[in-house]
Amino acid sequence: MPRTGPTSIARRTLIWLGVIFALCALVLGGGSLWGGASWAPKLALDLEGGTQMILAPKVDGGAAINDEQLNQAVAIIRQRVDGSGVSEAEISTQSGRNVVVSLPGIPDSQTRALIQASADMNFRPVLAAGQGGAVAKDKQLPAAQLPKPKAKPTNSSDQNWIDGTLYRQFENLSCVNPVTPPPAKVDPAKPTVACEVDTGTKYILGPVEVRGKDISGSSYGLQQGSRGTTTNQWAVQIQFDAEGTQKFKEVTTRLNKFYVDSQATGGSDPRSQFAIVLDGKVISAPRALAAIADGRPEITGNFTEQSAKALSDQLKYGALPISFDIQSEQQISATLGGEQLRMGLLAGAIGLLLVVIYSLFQYRALGFVTIASLVVAGGLTYLAIAILGWTENYRLSLAGVAGLIVAIGQTADSFIVYFERIRDELREGRGLQSAVANGWKRAKRTVLASKAVNLLASVVLYFVAVGNVRGFAFTLGLTAVADLIVVFMFTHPTLVLLARTRFFGEGHRFSGLDPARLGAIPLYRGAGRIRTPEETAVAARTKNARAAAEAERRQTIAERRLAERQNQLAASSKGGSKESK
Repeated sequence: MPRTGPTSIARRTLIWLGVIFALCALVLGGGSLWGGASWAPKLALDLEGGTQMILAPKVDGGAAINDEQLNQAVAIIRQRVDGSGVSEAEISTQSGRNVVVSLPGIPDSQTRALIQASADMNFRPVLAAGQGGAVAKDKQLPAAQLPKPKAKPTNSSDQNWIDGTLYRQFENLSCVNPVTPPPAKVDPAKPTVACEVDTGTKYILGPVEVRGKDISGSSYGLQQGSRGTTTNQWAVQIQFDAEGTQKFKEVTTRLNKFYVDSQATGGSDPRSQFAIVLDGKVISAPRALAAIADGRPEITGNFTEQSAKALSDQLKYGALPISFDIQSEQQISATLGGEQLRMGLLAGAIGLLLVVIYSLFQYRALGFVTIASLVVAGGLTYLAIAILGWTENYRLSLAGVAGLIVAIGQTADSFIVYFERIRDELREGRGLQSAVANGWKRAKRTVLASKAVNLLASVVLYFVAVGNVRGFAFTLGLTAVADLIVVFMFTHPTLVLLARTRFFGEGHRFSGLDPARLGAIPLYRGAGRIRTPEETAVAARTKNARAAAEAERRQTIAERRLAERQNQLAASSKGGSKESK
């Protein structure tokens, strides 16, 4: 039978940790050879420098731009830049007229085009729909079976728009990871394919029928019932201008007919849907349940308050026909520079040195386990940051470095909790192997609770903050995950193995686990001998004395004064009783 004891489990766990390291190193090494990766982490704007562009926003038709539109322009650019994978970009307004975009490194032509383009929102009818990724080459329709239009399309919902080329694009489209990027520009008079990434649905869409600029307003709220009562379902309300109202009436009248016909046959016709497309991506594709004549459609579905607000904002602001001209562009040096990075690294080195000194002073040879665990955690974090820099274009800012420095203390905290639990078990008279097992059962709950709080704080801070603060939150959360991996897959298995060595198992005075130094009287004394009654009484008195001393140390000043008065009264009462005798 295979061995499943603590020693074999510990060894297998360490082997799996080594496999994780080897895989990360192979991924990064392969990326550096063939994929443009680097063993060094990418640095953000404040540490590396980059490109600063001053953009002049303009509204189609020459209308003046107001403050609300300018702020939304900043939000649109931020979403586009973050979506392109550029991390730690700085985007702000200048003099209430321009937008300043600072990007790390040198942006490519695709990023420039993305920044300058206007927000392209429109409504297209759905011609066909499907789920998932790209169709494998061997499962695609043969060329002879591809659709061939039989007549010229009569309206935007006519399936004669679908020819062999368009259908092949639909087959090759992937709406799950890796998602096919949307095309930079699509002719509004022609059909296209697009993804609804949130649901993984892909569509063949007809030509544009209603433009985003025809939206005059958007809001969200709880849905109204047929009798005017408020339901618990969230909905998004759109308001079109006069031209948009007439166009939308024509569209929904036609699409509603497809819906009614499909309901009569018990099926579901995708042509009853209209897709709201923003920058080449479908943000929603509701069905036309009725012909909307007043230009005030209501989109319903499985909305939460947050998702309803998000869609409402996209409809309200994404429809703004804002484009941007690059007024000036220049290369900028690091806003903080290498000196601040060196000082940050120096602060981290000092903090690490203090942790090492404390560990060796407090735990002696056991402190080397702390040092080794920190090295393993640091290596794992470094590989993760380098891989994320290659795959997700993550860039390390000075705020991110600060998160790594703070994590040193939090990581060492986990080891201290574990070691102290083991020492408590030794003070109770257990042997080291039993102390490691019982101490781990008690310590891991504390470690998991602590890291759960760290992760929760990091996630909340990441999503509510902007700019460099997100870099701090990201590295803080990343190191918390690395800490859990190291504690469970390195520190604990290492102690299980060390507990079976002579140096640690017999409690050498330099091991940090010497029972005599910890004030413990072992239950088992070797050679079949156990504690005598006298030794058991001594151990009990020692334990009670330690508990009393600890309780006295935690007393407040008022509690200590009260205890002193009670002792004095007890002493005087005792003296008086002796005199009466």
